[in-house]
Amino acid sequence: MKRILLLILVYGLITTTGSFAQDLNVKIGAWGDQGNGTYINPILNADYSDPDVIRVGEDYYLVCSEFHFMGMPVLHSKDLVNWTIIGRIYDEFKFAPEFDSMERYAGGSWAPSIRYHDDKFWVYFCTPDEGLFMSTAEKPEGPWDSLTQVVNVPKWEDPCPIWDDNGQAYLARSQHGAGPIIIHKMSRDGKELLDDGFTVYTGPVAEGPKFYKRNGFYYISIPEGGVGGGWQTVLRSKNIYGPYEKKVVLETGSTGINGPHQGGIVDTPNGDWWFIHFQNIFSLGRVCHLQPVRWIDDWPIMGIDIDMNGIGEPVYVWKKPDVGKEYPVTAPQTSDEFNEPQLDFQWAWNHNPVNDAWSLTEKPGYLSLESLQGTSLQMAKNTLTQKVMGNKGEATTLLVTDGLAEGQKAGLCLIGRQYNSIGIVKEDGKFSVFTDINGEKTKKSIKGKKIYLRVNIVAETGNMFRPRRDRNQPPPERSREQARPEGEREQQAPQRRQFRFPGMEGSHRFYYSTDNKEFYPLGEKFAATFGNWKGPKVGLFSYHESGEGGIALFDWFHYDYDGPKSEKNE
Repeated sequence: MKRILLLILVYGLITTTGSFAQDLNVKIGAWGDQGNGTYINPILNADYSDPDVIRVGEDYYLVCSEFHFMGMPVLHSKDLVNWTIIGRIYDEFKFAPEFDSMERYAGGSWAPSIRYHDDKFWVYFCTPDEGLFMSTAEKPEGPWDSLTQVVNVPKWEDPCPIWDDNGQAYLARSQHGAGPIIIHKMSRDGKELLDDGFTVYTGPVAEGPKFYKRNGFYYISIPEGGVGGGWQTVLRSKNIYGPYEKKVVLETGSTGINGPHQGGIVDTPNGDWWFIHFQNIFSLGRVCHLQPVRWIDDWPIMGIDIDMNGIGEPVYVWKKPDVGKEYPVTAPQTSDEFNEPQLDFQWAWNHNPVNDAWSLTEKPGYLSLESLQGTSLQMAKNTLTQKVMGNKGEATTLLVTDGLAEGQKAGLCLIGRQYNSIGIVKEDGKFSVFTDINGEKTKKSIKGKKIYLRVNIVAETGNMFRPRRDRNQPPPERSREQARPEGEREQQAPQRRQFRFPGMEGSHRFYYSTDNKEFYPLGEKFAATFGNWKGPKVGLFSYHESGEGGIALFDWFHYDYDGPKSEKNE
């Protein structure tokens, strides 16, 4: 009882200190750094899916899966709460023609891992069709080496390397369909697997292994139970090949954080430990939370064990990590004036770019997108996107129509499971503003060489899955019994809770203006949701349904949202 009262008091103090944060002269928002020594989860309220994180010195680095978008970003932080994008692992995939023909949706880079070894940064990931890839760099911002295809094999996923104390390298991975967990011996240069692998664990949707070594134990931290309703399990053994004990260390519990799992464990210089993981939200994708970690009997208990059942539960508001000093409130980049000769790192092409069909230097101060043939927005090449940030926002761009060709469509889109857009089309020498919302087209004639296009983003705040909590249902297994050998059935597998989709009513809306003052709605409200393993993205497009030709000039892109902002975001 004393422990529960203490937790209530701590939550109360944190919530109270948050009440005066709005008075501080900082760029805070409804989530992330609150400017008063606390943070609100998610720390990254955007689709930074399948995160992994490391510390090098006093700096933290994070990577995430990007699937068919180009390419995988590298984020940097000084305090695990405030992040900016500093680099990109790759810009295109050259190993499959489907990435050029817009036919690899949900393919590409699945859950990656990042490590620092031998004075280099190492990133590993699998694609579901082409196998295991890796790259290295001396600096996290790059340049990164060209991708090395370590193994050409389908249906592998979620690799993570470890270099033992003697320098021997190993790699843990899962299998498409979520399990089992397999360990390979690997060459020291990380470019060759030396055996066929040894299965060390099978479990309920066991995937996403992350490899660590501490106090003589090998640890494999794994998500189980599925994307929307799972939990975090940790395996440990004194021998890298097992046998492994197991313990569930994080669950939804009494919170509203569904499926709190899959991510990376990291320490601070003062010896504290933290866990960054995702939560799947239908209207945003997989957003990132930060949990405190306590080591109890050499097990990492994540979050706070509110009900004292031996398993942590996610925190909503918490004190920021103690990293020795305070750092400015920052966030991943969003807005862009297109004044630089290269694209900033928040932008990601849908599939491979066509590099001779876009430019930031052909007309300095503008993004030029040449129109290429595509039967629909989904099949349109050279569509440039970035992640939707937060639950509420507004993205606006200025499109110059001088260079549009007959039949060309260009404008602003919000894509996910759906492909919705507002833009300008030139037909019979005249311009019209149009929306295409779930196949329903609305069009209106318009005059002017400069057209302002806007999307108002109001994301559904409900989780992708909400627990229907049954107090009589047994919690996930938390004993330290030995993990079962391959082929045996687990006697008491953790129980998945029952979940449901929230109502996804259309909340977003498109607008247009000719003077950037009066904006007029066009088309109906619509939804943008998680699809092809990615959350919705806002983007810029230029294409023909038949034929090619014409240039769309975008003067700037401004994005305001409900979270923390750095200078470049304003």
